Amino acid sequence: MASTNQSSEGSAVVHQQMFKVELNEGPLSKLVVAILMSLLFICINSIMFHTLMSKPVFRELPRYILFAHMLCNDTVQLWIVSLLYILSLNVQKIPKAVCSLFVVISATTARVSVLNLGLMSLERYVAICFPLRHSEMATQKMTGLSIAIIWVLGCISPAIDILYAMIVSPTSFKDSMFCTRERFIFAPWQRDVFEGLNGFFFVAVTAIIVFTYISVIVAARSASADKESAKKAQRTVLLHLGQLVLCLNSLLFGTIERALAMASSSSRLFMDLRYVNFLFVLILPRCLSPLIYGLRDNAVRPLFLYYVRCGTQKVKPSVTAH
Repeated sequence: MASTNQSSEGSAVVHQQMFKVELNEGPLSKLVVAILMSLLFICINSIMFHTLMSKPVFRELPRYILFAHMLCNDTVQLWIVSLLYILSLNVQKIPKAVCSLFVVISATTARVSVLNLGLMSLERYVAICFPLRHSEMATQKMTGLSIAIIWVLGCISPAIDILYAMIVSPTSFKDSMFCTRERFIFAPWQRDVFEGLNGFFFVAVTAIIVFTYISVIVAARSASADKESAKKAQRTVLLHLGQLVLCLNSLLFGTIERALAMASSSSRLFMDLRYVNFLFVLILPRCLSPLIYGLRDNAVRPLFLYYVRCGTQKVKPSVTAH
């Protein structure tokens, strides 16, 4: 255990030195771009969420409840990962207790993004394959319970890491530290559990999405099925699969960053690669949710554009959600 801690501390020191050199050598234009991108998409997500909350029909239908939950989850993760990125670039120490909260939220929201895609696919599967039972199977209560379950599943590993850190080194929570998840890793089995659960959740959600996609295709060929609704559901499930691939990148962010740190020969190269990793692995997947799901929805898109234009349209569009 002592050797594991020393290795973790050494890796953290190397990263901190790289950050410090980068800030002293060049401008912070890349940081400004990253922050502005995060703020832009946080604003878009917020407008989209307000759109969903503006009409009772959006607050009642399970598909829109899950979409609103995705927006909230992605927005929270955007705030947290952007804050952690800024702190790391400034080599800023924060209380370990505060860092533990950030680590739990960041890791949990990354997993909830993946699990929520599985729920959205299952909801479409029930709507197309069991239309007569959809109203009794996909209720508001069941949707809320499902969301609570995926949050519990998502926080298992980070919560274990924090609790184990409190047992191994309880007094350290009074100290300040450079906030990285690695500072809470005290044993190899913690990393194995974390990566193992990531792999399990990804495989499970992939299986759900593939199953629902095949089921929707079969339903679309049925004479009794609503052809148009089945085709829309089929495209939606395909989008879920694409979003899942992007979410996998988010789950692998820490692994990719450690590999970059070991492979990079200079601090500047590491920071350039880390910047690209941050934009395309963490920020991009969080930004695509409103574009993929909101703007292609005929009921949501007019209202969203109405609020984006600050209500300058003469007549507020009507809502027809199915």
